[in-house]
Amino acid sequence: MSAQEQTATDGWRVFHATGRAPDAPPPLPEAPPWRRFSGGPAQPAPPDDPAAALRRLGPGDIAPQLGADDIDTVNAALLLRRPLLITGAPGVGKSTLAYVIARELGLGRVLEWNIVSRTSLRDGLYVHDAMGRAQAIAAWQAGLRNGAVTDPDPEGAEADVNPTSSLSERQLPPVLGDFITLGPLGTALLPYDRPRVLLVDELDKSDIDLPNDLLHVLENGSYEIPELVRDAADAARVHTSDPGGRAELRNGRVECREFPVVVITSNGEREFPAAFRRRCLPLEMRTPGREQLLAMVEGHLGVLPRGAENLVDLFVQRVQAGGTHSLDQLLNAVQLTTAGGFQGDGDGRKLVEMLLRDLAKGR
Repeated sequence: MSAQEQTATDGWRVFHATGRAPDAPPPLPEAPPWRRFSGGPAQPAPPDDPAAALRRLGPGDIAPQLGADDIDTVNAALLLRRPLLITGAPGVGKSTLAYVIARELGLGRVLEWNIVSRTSLRDGLYVHDAMGRAQAIAAWQAGLRNGAVTDPDPEGAEADVNPTSSLSERQLPPVLGDFITLGPLGTALLPYDRPRVLLVDELDKSDIDLPNDLLHVLENGSYEIPELVRDAADAARVHTSDPGGRAELRNGRVECREFPVVVITSNGEREFPAAFRRRCLPLEMRTPGREQLLAMVEGHLGVLPRGAENLVDLFVQRVQAGGTHSLDQLLNAVQLTTAGGFQGDGDGRKLVEMLLRDLAKGR
């Protein structure tokens, strides 16, 4: 096949599951007309979070065990601007895939939305600290009543160059935007020039209504904050889910420019409504094989320790026997038996057995 033919055949793929950071972020395919958005004002590029990537991916290059069809599914989700719904047993690397995509495409810090049974849509969009704002307003009003900002300096200290301006600034009431923080989903939908990566982890643990509540936001790429819509100010600066992050919102509305890369994971504890599944591309991740597990151990620990192969073989045997096991168990066992002089044979065998126990048995 000629180079021109290869480009024509493979040119639509931007993700190859290599797990390697690019020298320069690759351009993404243009969104289809029905998935284009025009939010503003444009936000600066998001920060990176190498510490979180190191915890998830280790110091080496780790690529999940994806076949050609799986890689095509990820690329289709990127091109169509649709969420990925990833299923599979616990510990097979479902959430890790979000970090691999972010690293390989140079998309910055991954936004994590960890789902529990009490999680609501609003938790993911924004939080309004109404109590904190009420307290700040009460303190501001008390200051005005006490004349704290208008009393002259009793010691005769040097006066301000512009006392009228200083007084005006000190008398301003608390700003509403200071008490609103966008959640992971709300931050991901800010108008960035390149998409953010949003990990919605273990959606199957949510209340039964949450998947349906997500439909409008996932379809329209926008939402409103009623408190800001009702506010007299046309614009507000709010906090985001990024450390120290702030964003300017106009008229209380948020709309993306590029739909985020949404990675939704599920352990298969329940089915999702058809309307929700229609908006997602499904991807089932399988348990890694022996060679992939060895590569993962080496990637996380930096080297392949002596004796690691025997533990990997034991791990694979237990998985093939029908047990429920997580990659974390294997990494813990390898770390324990190859560091600090711990011996995994003899009396230490019992501790290794505990680390590699079948999670389906409840103990």
